[in-house]
Amino acid sequence: MGIFERYLTLWVALSIVVGVGLGNLTPELFGTIARLEFAHVNLVVAVLIWVMIYPMMVQIDFSAIKEVGKRPKGLALTLIINWLIKPFTMAALGWLFFRVFFADWVDPQSAGEYIAGMILLGVAPCTAMVFVWSQLTRGDPNYTLVQVSVNDIVMIFAFAPIAAFLLGVSDIQVPWETLLLSVVLYVVLPLAAGVWTRHRLERTGDGARLNHLLQLLKPWSILGLLATVVLLFGFQAETILAQPQTIGLIAIPLLIQTYGIFIIAYAAAWWLRLPHNVAAPACMIGTSNFFELAVAVAISLFGLHSGAALATVVGVLVEVPVMLSLVYFVNKTRPWYARQTGHAH
Repeated sequence: MGIFERYLTLWVALSIVVGVGLGNLTPELFGTIARLEFAHVNLVVAVLIWVMIYPMMVQIDFSAIKEVGKRPKGLALTLIINWLIKPFTMAALGWLFFRVFFADWVDPQSAGEYIAGMILLGVAPCTAMVFVWSQLTRGDPNYTLVQVSVNDIVMIFAFAPIAAFLLGVSDIQVPWETLLLSVVLYVVLPLAAGVWTRHRLERTGDGARLNHLLQLLKPWSILGLLATVVLLFGFQAETILAQPQTIGLIAIPLLIQTYGIFIIAYAAAWWLRLPHNVAAPACMIGTSNFFELAVAVAISLFGLHSGAALATVVGVLVEVPVMLSLVYFVNKTRPWYARQTGHAH
């Protein structure tokens, strides 16, 4: 792990501070950047998200999907958590907290937008950061590739319908064109570009060139993430300082969701007697969020300064430190897990 990945929580925290500081010192600059958009998609954010996602997409080896049949339980667990449990528990928690527990503290319109942001996080399972979590927990890299590859294929077809259904029951009108455009921009096209790049390099038969490209792209992906965090917190700077209690209110159900989903997934993996190096990344994929996509869609649907965008940004704030705490837990419980499941690895 390089210094960026090893201390990612620190860099994200610093980026948040820088973003909030710059957003308050130079609101005109961030206002100008916010106006650079086409079809409700901010062009600067789009470029940064592409910088962030593209290196991860190059890592995905779609030819590895044929290996799924050998050990299908881990893949099945990930898909069930991602698509049959997680979106609906997130929507339920959002409704419970913002329509019931926090109803007296948040106006109905803002509550609806916060719920929408949470739903978008819940329907966007992790892609980009999975490889980091897998490596930190000594997960099987090939199996992780299979999980991510299949999950991304499912996401192309399932993200828009599930998000629209859940947003619809939250009494929010969904512009289908914008939602589908966001999926194409932030999932389909990066996937296609990654597959094409990998195919071109692999066709030469020189694996060293692919590895060299991945090493060159790796810091750019992290820098893209940090620059995106700076920009998004800059956009939200005035809101963050004016309503810090709102950040805390959004974080509470997000924390409950993240740890709750992890407990369900980790217990299910133990019950299925999965080896630890398959169970760990399976749980990480199911627990974490593709927050880049969620932020992008929230911005596209509701605007840069919306409550939905703020909720997804809080998801970024919560995600990295929480996932790092889960990495620590997973690694500490490896011997116990091995004894319980009968697998040494």
